Amino acid sequence: MSQPLTVILHILDKEYRISCPPEERNNLEQAARHLDDKMREIRNSGKVIGVDRIAVMAALNITHEMLTGTHRQDAAITDQQKQISDLVSRLDQALARHQN
Repeated sequence: MSQPLTVILHILDKEYRISCPPEERNNLEQAARHLDDKMREIRNSGKVIGVDRIAVMAALNITHEMLTGTHRQDAAITDQQKQISDLVSRLDQALARHQN
């Protein structure tokens, strides 16, 4: 296992030093950019004041996006499973007709 490295991130004009494994650096930087973008959107809307409140709203928005995406994926998987089940049933019926 490789040694952790310190990554410097800039989120809403503040600098954060975060330790992470080298192989996770790109993911961490991408996550920080996404968070920074969300926090800037919220700050620029002028509806939320205070960095703490902006951070909480950004966290809630990102979590909502993730959960909504997860629910969509679950629904798509369920639909695909039903389609596969229907295809298997149709194949079984076709094979049964040809065997008789």
